Amino acid sequence: MKGKCWKFGNNINTDEIIPARYLNTTDTKELASHCMEDADPDFMKKAKAGDAIVAGDNFGCGSSREHAPIAIKAAGISCVIAKSFARIFFRNAINIGLPIFECPEAAEQIQEGDEIEINLAAGEILDHTSEKRFKFEPFPLEMHEIIEAGGLMNFVKMKMGVA
Repeated sequence: MKGKCWKFGNNINTDEIIPARYLNTTDTKELASHCMEDADPDFMKKAKAGDAIVAGDNFGCGSSREHAPIAIKAAGISCVIAKSFARIFFRNAINIGLPIFECPEAAEQIQEGDEIEINLAAGEILDHTSEKRFKFEPFPLEMHEIIEAGGLMNFVKMKMGVA
């Protein structure tokens, strides 16, 4: 994973990630077009496929809606790095195959616009802009496989030989 970083603060809630006014659709392209709209109205004009979100504490707090990680993934964001995640957001992100990493040091030091690269297996974030390296706890094998499969449903289908 490589991309430019977009920085957000603490307690970014699911309404800021995908506002409730757009929850009447299941069209992932429509959800993506409004990703982070209430936190940064110009986010989707600036962000490119492969970019990353970097945030503070408690990213994804608020409601348990799965629309929030779906909107991020559908927008082409490669991952979210934060100091911490709301637990339900963490589970929903893994279930849909959105890589998320708790790395307080990286979340504090990476700046908006920095170019980063992530080595998922090694548990390392390289900030090419500052030339700093940050370590995070790699996913357990099964969670890694869920992410690689593109989400829990794809993982189950693969394990059952249905895919």
